[in-house]
Amino acid sequence: MRLPYFSLVVGILFLLLGILGFIPGLLTLPASAPLLKVSMGYGYLFGLLPVNFVHNLIYLVIGVWGILAYLGKLNARLFARSMAIFLGLMAVLGLIPVTKMLFGLVPLFSHNIWFHALTAAIAAYFGWFRKRKAEDIGINAAV
Repeated sequence: MRLPYFSLVVGILFLLLGILGFIPGLLTLPASAPLLKVSMGYGYLFGLLPVNFVHNLIYLVIGVWGILAYLGKLNARLFARSMAIFLGLMAVLGLIPVTKMLFGLVPLFSHNIWFHALTAAIAAYFGWFRKRKAEDIGINAAV
C-alpha cells in the first residue's frame, strides 16, 4: 500500500468513528462504566469502544488530517509518524489506571487500548520502516 493511501484509509476510518460516536443510538453505557468529568456523548460505540464528545472530536481531527495528507495538502509520512507517537501514547495511557480516563476528559481504556496500539504499530511501519518508493514522493517510476 502506498503511503498516501494509508493516510486516506486511516483518515476515513477515524472520521467515520468520530461521526458515529455522535449518534446516540449507536452508544450503550454498561452499568460498570467508569465515570468521566466530560459525560456528554459518553458511551460505548457498538458496545466496544468507549467514547465521549472530546474523544469524538479528536477522532474527527485525525480523520480530516489523514484525508488532507492523502490529498497532498500535508505530508503523509509526517502524518504516519505523528499517529504512531500520538496513538501509541494513548494506548500506554490507557494501560495506566491513573491515566486511563485522561483525568476524566477522554476514555482511553477497554478496547481503545488495543485499537490505538494496533493503529500506532501500523502507522510506525508506514512512518519509519517502510522503504520510500518513487510513487510515494510523486516521481514517475518509468523515468
